[in-house]
Amino acid sequence: MTRNRLGAMIATTFLLVILCGLSSKTTFAQTQVQGVIVGRNGSKVILQTADSPKLVVLLTDSTDVGQVQGLLKARKKEMSMAALIPGLAIKVEGMYDTDNQFIARTIRFKGNDLEQAQRMQAGLAETKETAEQNKQDLEKAQAALKEQQEALTEQEKKIAANKAAIAAATARFGQLDDYYILDEVTVYFANGKVYVDPKYTPQLMALAEKAKGINGYMIQVKGYASASGSVVLNQKLSEDRANNVTNLLLQQGHIPLTNMLAPGAMGESHQVDKGTADTEAENRRVVVRILQNKGIAGL
Repeated sequence: MTRNRLGAMIATTFLLVILCGLSSKTTFAQTQVQGVIVGRNGSKVILQTADSPKLVVLLTDSTDVGQVQGLLKARKKEMSMAALIPGLAIKVEGMYDTDNQFIARTIRFKGNDLEQAQRMQAGLAETKETAEQNKQDLEKAQAALKEQQEALTEQEKKIAANKAAIAAATARFGQLDDYYILDEVTVYFANGKVYVDPKYTPQLMALAEKAKGINGYMIQVKGYASASGSVVLNQKLSEDRANNVTNLLLQQGHIPLTNMLAPGAMGESHQVDKGTADTEAENRRVVVRILQNKGIAGL
């Protein structure tokens, strides 16, 4: 009888070990999800899938990001994590850790999907800029009418001064889609040049240090060119300028890749003005901005 009980206990223990092993393997089993990026906060990508409107995908230094190419999508081009922007359709392979967080091992997307996401982001920014300008124009008109009706009393002067201060802050920092613009630096270039003048290094380093003190910050870099020369050349110039500034922030400013949005090459679009040498010089620029997600700022 004792021998039978001992045998039963050994069999039960062996079965529990097997079940625990299966449970452990299930916890760390590879999983594949597909969806569209709806938000980005540093190393966290918010993905909308068929099963979840907000699946949080965690990026690590070993996450393999690539663009599939070829007729059969069998070739892969390695890409930076900065290419993971809102609006991009991606396929993620990874696993859930013990805290039920989805850790990305590989991320793949198509080139035409990235181009579509970049165009969408540019369109949202332009729409937001127009709406903000209309809002400021309306506020100014309302302030002027109120001052005329109340005969420029001392109280009205204070209200106008307060509105002017708010308008100045909004004009300087502003808003962009789901982000607040907390600060920015503009780097100018000589005609046909893409090298970053060393005189801008202190400004860029100061911007990088300021960004590191902001919760959930992102860095946006956009390059522009003047209207002189061919469209193709100007597109290449704006791209090289944006990349050189980005590399400076990564290498000397020590900004992590997970906190960088994909550099934007705007070419000769969004011209400051046209027709004079001075305004042409102003168009040869790269604009660097510190962004913070409005949801994070609200927290």
